Parts: sequence; structure tokens; C-alpha cells
Amino acid sequence: MDLSTFQTFRVGACDLNGRMRGKRVPGDYAGKLDKGAIRMPISALNLDIFGADIEDSPLVFETGDADGILLPTGRGALPLPWLETEQPLVPMAMYHEDGRPFEGDPRHALDAVLARYAKRGWRVVAATELEFTLVDDSDDTLSPVKNPLTGREIGSEEILSMAQLDLFDPFLSELYEACAAMDIPAQTMTSESGVGQFEITLNHQDAMRAADDTWLFKRLIRNLARTHGFAATFMAKPFADDAGNGMHLHFSVWDEDGKNVFDNGEEEGTPLLKQAVAGCIAAMRESTLLFAPHANSYDRLVPGAHAPTGVAWAYENRTAAIRVPGGSPKARRIEHRVAGGDTNPYLTFAGVMGAALTGIEDALEPPEPITGNAYDLNLLQLCEDWESAIDMFETAPILARVFEPMLIQNLVMTKRQELALFAEMDPAEHWKVYLETV
Repeated sequence: MDLSTFQTFRVGACDLNGRMRGKRVPGDYAGKLDKGAIRMPISALNLDIFGADIEDSPLVFETGDADGILLPTGRGALPLPWLETEQPLVPMAMYHEDGRPFEGDPRHALDAVLARYAKRGWRVVAATELEFTLVDDSDDTLSPVKNPLTGREIGSEEILSMAQLDLFDPFLSELYEACAAMDIPAQTMTSESGVGQFEITLNHQDAMRAADDTWLFKRLIRNLARTHGFAATFMAKPFADDAGNGMHLHFSVWDEDGKNVFDNGEEEGTPLLKQAVAGCIAAMRESTLLFAPHANSYDRLVPGAHAPTGVAWAYENRTAAIRVPGGSPKARRIEHRVAGGDTNPYLTFAGVMGAALTGIEDALEPPEPITGNAYDLNLLQLCEDWESAIDMFETAPILARVFEPMLIQNLVMTKRQELALFAEMDPAEHWKVYLETV
């Protein structure tokens, strides 16, 4: 794509909440992108969910709110199908003036984890399953999306309903077309257990590309939904008495010879698989903030409500937090089922894959896989509330091996500021903040 032919195009990077921060620039910037022409305050990647600076952040007044340099990620220029005027987007990442990656950039956090795998001659292949809910936000109370044929609210869940897919076919078909235009590998779409809820699977690919596509897809679908007269949200719990939105992460590890290191030809997988599972188990409770980063996230983490809350793993068991799916041994992988749809994909990928590698590095042994309903078992639980999750994330030794100290500090400061702000709000108003920001 020749960006110089466009009057303007956009550049954007990912902040700690997964929101896109960037600029609209003239087409003649096209030849300058890799030369440091795009500058932006480093603090822009460390804003709260409202878009405000973090009080007392060392990135602001202490350093004079210094600029960093945005450089292309290599993902390439992408069309933005929801816009009336054609303006491509170039995904970017933040660097210091001297060329060092900015330690607080979520994408760099994942890149650092994947580099540790690469040192072993390994690459990580990943895929996501994303749940989202179509809603009507035209009033002061969030409501279920309206039936496009009758104009009445969708009134019930429609698990794997073909009729539900038919109702929203114009939107879903345009969504597939937009994914193809953006080179996002959209696979299966299903009607899920929530009212107006759907799930889409993005295909297995290089882990960084999978994280990029997950981030871009969330922006795509939120904007595209608006062109059809409703909203799409990844809020963890849009409605208190209905199913929440999750993001399931599947990943496997492949060596230089193209062999899956989790595959031993049998169902149980290799010792490396079990060590990776053990690392995920060891880090899970301390990583709650990554999987549930917002006030609304904790409404989803209710035992027995289809969101894993107990720290456990199993073979072919969807009540467990970590599932090793069946099927061909060549595709043996880990499915991490804890994260909400409201998470930052880069931080979630980095936390999960970093924990898995720590388990391998330390040759950890996992507990026995569970059988039966995980909700009926006496299991260690995820953090019960937002404040506890923030405190635990701040001091977790295993996460200190995954994330830079600056990123940990910045995320903790961000979440404590949000915690205080949401405590002053009417809980009935929280959705207005989260609807399209997460």
C-alpha cells in the first residue's frame, strides 16, 4: 500500500489498557515512518481508562513529559473499513530517543517474552477465541440489542443458533469482509450463551501476529457495529444476570525442525507441556489483574457462571482454567481460559506465555489434572476483588521474571487511580466508561 497517495493516514500504538493512541498525519510522512518522524509523549501509553494522565507518574512531570519515537511494528499498513474516507492505519510501537524499546509498551513486553523462547530455538503459535456482545446503548440503561427484523429486544440466549446468525447476517458478513481486507484470519463464528453474544475464532499463527490481530479486531468490530446501528462490546459482564465475555488463548511451541514440543504422539503430551502448564498454574492467582483488569471484570468471575475461577488444569474439560484440548497430537496445545474479553491482548499473551516458559525453565511439576466439575472442587481461587489483584500483581516474584519493573509500576499506578475513580461513581454508570474502551 502506497501511503503517499493518501491525503492522510493514521499511526497508533497500544497503551496499557489496550486502547489505541496515536495521530493522523499527512501522506508525505509515508517515507519518514522508520526514521523517527512520529514523536509522541511516552506518557501517552500510560493513561487511565478515561484517557487521563496518571497522577504522580514519573513519565509526566518528573521527566518533563518527554517524547518517545513511534516506529512501525512490521504489521504493515491496514485499511480501516468502517471509515467513510479512506485512511489506512500503520500500527506502531514506542521507543526511547536513543532507540531502546520503551519498557512500558505492552507490545514490547510480549516481544521480550517471545525472544526468550527464540533463544531456545522455539517459536510460539497462538490463536484466540473472542466473545463479544451486541447491545443497545441508546438510552441511559444498557439494553439487549434489538432484533433487526422486528425492532424488539433480543429476549433470550440462543446457543449455537443458526437463526441468530441469520438475523445479524448483514453485519457478520461485512465483518468477515473487513477482516479479509485487514488480513485478520477470522475463522468460525457462533452464537453464544449470552443474549446477543457471539464468539469468533482467529486462526493459529505466529504469537505476535495473533496478538496484533486480536488487538486490531477489537477495534474493528466496535467501529463496524456502529455503522449498523448498535454497539459491540468486550466488557467482561455487560449484563449482571447474563453470560460474560471471555478471551480464550490457545498456544503451542514449535522447534527449529517444525515439531510441536508439546506433542509426544499421545493424549497426555510431553514433559514440556506439563512444565508449561505448571508455570501457568503457579502464576495464575498472582496474574489475576492481567485477566481481570477492570472494575466490571470481577462481575464475570463468579463460580459456576462459565468463567473459570479456580486454579486448576484438565484434559478436555471446559470448567478448568487451563484445558488441554483433544484431537490430533500434532496440534497438542494449551488453552488458557481465564481472561476476560476486556483484557489487553499483549499483556495477557506475555503473562501467560511468560509463566509457561518459567515453568519450563524451572522444570516445575503441575498438580494432578482435575476431573469433573471444577466449580465443585476445593481449589485455590483467583483474586476475589480488584484491589487485591492490584496488590498481588505488584509484588509477585514470578511476574517480575516476565515484565519490566517499569511496566509493573505503571500498570499498578494506573489501576489504583482507576480503582479510586470508580469508587466515586455509581456502579450503574460504569458501563458508560467501559462499553467501547475495553
